[in-house]
Amino acid sequence: MDIVITYVNGLDPIWQKDYERYTSQPVLEKRFRDWGTLRYLFRGIEVNMPFIRKVHLVVSHESQVPEWVNRDEVHVVLHSDIIPSEYLPTFNCNPIEMHLHKIEGLDEEYLYFNDDIYPLLKCAPEDFFRDGKGVLGMSKHWISCGMFKRICRNSNVLARKALGLKASCSFLRPQHVCTPMLKSECGVLYSLVEREIRDSVTRVRSKNNLNQYLFLDYMYLKGKIINERLSKKHFSVGVISPKKLQEFVINPTHKLTCINDVQLSEDRYRELHTALLEAFELRFPNKSKFEL
Repeated sequence: MDIVITYVNGLDPIWQKDYERYTSQPVLEKRFRDWGTLRYLFRGIEVNMPFIRKVHLVVSHESQVPEWVNRDEVHVVLHSDIIPSEYLPTFNCNPIEMHLHKIEGLDEEYLYFNDDIYPLLKCAPEDFFRDGKGVLGMSKHWISCGMFKRICRNSNVLARKALGLKASCSFLRPQHVCTPMLKSECGVLYSLVEREIRDSVTRVRSKNNLNQYLFLDYMYLKGKIINERLSKKHFSVGVISPKKLQEFVINPTHKLTCINDVQLSEDRYRELHTALLEAFELRFPNKSKFEL
């Protein structure tokens, strides 16, 4: 299986220039801030997921690729390689997710990682795929207040429509972790609802968007997802103490962790940033093959 990682460095001046030109919104720091931890995601993959065939790093510009990335081991994918030009540049993860299955040379089974999810303990292929099916916790929800849940409902409605199923009062929410995808299933669904996907695309996030849950809901409703939660611990940097964060990274109790960014004061950010980098360096002190 492969891994696909989407990555943004909000400090890149080329990216910032595009953002200023094409949007009228201030940069949302918590969404685009780079914590400098990408190398530890790569190290975690090498140490804890040695069965991975290829890692694909998806970025908007060549300038987004960290200078330490070893391109002999990392397949760099630009947005322009997979997304129609009329939708670029985009500053919205949702249209990017709609096109990840179009990566050239992508394996049939692949895991989609955001850059804030890290494998901290040994994983097995069976944790993510079994008998041609993905493994992921799926739950039902009924209230779709807020933009994100509205997008989740949009995705579920379209997945059901593509399968010829009746509308439902509930919608699905996959576990917030790396997600198992089947390239062929994503391709089939895309061809069925391409017009709806294209109509949903916006440069910045909108309540009318679709997201990757479109593919996951479709797979689940077809019986292609085993409903089983992955071993994962979620942290918000808004409430976790630097000490607790360090303790977990150094001595994890779950295979995967998501360290979610939020708006922080500069002092709070610096304190957590220093603590996190120190912990990751202790957990993964050795360079991976993905680094020069």
